[in-house]
Amino acid sequence: MGLFENLATAAPELFTIKTMILMMVGTMAGLVAGAIPGFTIAMAVVLVLPFTFSMTPVEGLATMIAVYVGGLSGGLMSGILTGIPGTPSSVATTFDGYPMARGGKPGLALGIGVWASFFGGVIASIVLMIVAPQLALIGLEFQPVDYFSLILFALTVTASMAGDQILKGLMAALLGLLISTVGNDVVFGLPRFTFGVDPAAQGFAFLPVLVGLFAFSRLLGDVRTSEKAHQRLGGNEAHAVHIDYLGSAREVIRRWGNIVRSSLIGVFVGVLPAAGSTISNILAYDQAKKTSKDSDKFGSGAIDGIIAPESANNATAGGALIVMMALGLPGDIMTAIMLGALLIHDVIPSPSFITDEPQIAYSIFLAFFVANFMMLFMQSFTLRAFVLVTKVKMYMLTAVILFYCSVGIFALNNITYDMWTLFIFGIIGFVIRALGFPIVPMVLGVVLGGIAEARLSQVFARSDDIMVFISRPWSLFFLLLGCFSLLFPYYQKHMKTAVWARFFVPALLIVQSIPVFMMPGIVRPSVAIVMALTGAVMVAYRLKNGGKAPEAEQINQTS
Repeated sequence: MGLFENLATAAPELFTIKTMILMMVGTMAGLVAGAIPGFTIAMAVVLVLPFTFSMTPVEGLATMIAVYVGGLSGGLMSGILTGIPGTPSSVATTFDGYPMARGGKPGLALGIGVWASFFGGVIASIVLMIVAPQLALIGLEFQPVDYFSLILFALTVTASMAGDQILKGLMAALLGLLISTVGNDVVFGLPRFTFGVDPAAQGFAFLPVLVGLFAFSRLLGDVRTSEKAHQRLGGNEAHAVHIDYLGSAREVIRRWGNIVRSSLIGVFVGVLPAAGSTISNILAYDQAKKTSKDSDKFGSGAIDGIIAPESANNATAGGALIVMMALGLPGDIMTAIMLGALLIHDVIPSPSFITDEPQIAYSIFLAFFVANFMMLFMQSFTLRAFVLVTKVKMYMLTAVILFYCSVGIFALNNITYDMWTLFIFGIIGFVIRALGFPIVPMVLGVVLGGIAEARLSQVFARSDDIMVFISRPWSLFFLLLGCFSLLFPYYQKHMKTAVWARFFVPALLIVQSIPVFMMPGIVRPSVAIVMALTGAVMVAYRLKNGGKAPEAEQINQTS
């Protein structure tokens, strides 16, 4: 059967009164969970899982997908209004959302975030329905060495976001990697950097570290003086907040290129198992900044800086579902829980799952599509209530947020060690900020360090030949991309004045065509030839013009 026939078959399974009510409740639960710093989406989905045991597979999966979508969007509320991401998937949203809210435009920032989340989810739904099997095959090609190179690339991306302070960005990323090594070795189980402290053998859980670095350190800075402590989040003059939905929608639609690009980045990252929205929102933000004509405004309340991460993190959910549905592999922790729910209902996803169980498969596709509309509808109510936070004085807000953060952290494992982790990394984050180091590379270093170590161990368990890093096409692709990512801040700074900057883009095309040409099949080598020829033509054109810098060339033409 075709796409529309399968959708018509699945629609009666999903569009029942009971399922719609369950999805509404799930969406609201996800919005609340995502808005509370320290309360992760995974935790919300896990709490919902036992309630789905008595439901049909479609009802249970639709409910959990609603929680998933609601949680991804809920994180933007706390991220924009308090500067503290409710979930790791909203980390990049705080970079411009919080400054815009502090600049007296919290309603506009929230409206843009909601619409960007909606469009990102809808685009991912369409991709999910149309190209799920084909796109999932790319993720299946990845081996441990490719994952390790992808993680290195992700770290270079976050470091390069420090702009002129790229050295500080790299140092912060390395510090994060060092912190991730605390605890027992993943291969031999030997303790490292524990200094005789027994609880340290388990290492540092990501959530206490994240909340400590982002929340505790920022709150310490916000209340460090009496004057700052008595200020309101939206400024002392912020007595009324109006959310202009139509104006926000116009701003978002006007930047459709950013939405499509960021959504596709989110879908692609979601397809890669274990990558997830924690990475996709950072990558999308980085690409939006690099391609923007007003990149210098990023970090101070740029609209594109809110659109990119919010559309990417919702789209990542669609990518993760692609892998789960087509291959039976979880794309992230949430889809891993959903996979467990399917197995409980005796439904086993596999490459033949979509054709064998079209009613269930396309019901899940439709549920993801519908959940985004529910999220948009319910955000219009929850935002009006949550935006009242901007009128609260900082010292009161700080106390409440720290309370919720502490409860959320303690509820993870019910041990005081996590509370100490929160406190210590709060102090470290405060010092790091005071010294001018970026926090994001450090956080990504902590998150990715464990994954990178596990992948590297798998690589050397198979072979001790380091040439495998450049002989594998995907590995070489990401390593080369990482090198150009490190050079990009210098290119961006000198693109109008330096001669060498004129050859940056063609060099990127030519160099990246090499690993693409090494990939199997006919399509990708053909794309590589087009990339190389395009780069060569660009080089020839620039050499013909004497390789002059754009600014110098323009001056000569004017004279």
